[in-house]
Amino acid sequence: QVKLVESGGGLVQSGGSLRLSCAASGFVLDTYYIGWFRQAPGKEREFVSCSISSVSSDNIPTYADSVKGRFSLSRDDANKTVFLHMNTLKPEDTGIYYCARGYYCSQNENRGYDYWGQGTQVTVSS
Repeated sequence: QVKLVESGGGLVQSGGSLRLSCAASGFVLDTYYIGWFRQAPGKEREFVSCSISSVSSDNIPTYADSVKGRFSLSRDDANKTVFLHMNTLKPEDTGIYYCARGYYCSQNENRGYDYWGQGTQVTVSS
């Protein structure tokens, strides 16, 4: 069965870093895109980043303007895990982060994604 599990969230101070993990199982990871979304308290879920799992020069990830230059994607093929490296974190980055399997790199949570993880909480203090 297809399954996605996020981990790595926590509480950090502004300017700190976190690495989120999205562990995938039940499918061939490199044949799908993995999208990252986040949802802050009282706000709608928003796009963060998306890329085919095999990040390379031929597959450039897409990032939301709010995280460009601070977040980056990588993967561990052996463990079928996609990582979201989050640097220079800001309080505005606070929220529940979700990863999702997609058929293309959509910035719309309602288009192109069929499986989602349960999310991991990221809290950035001032």
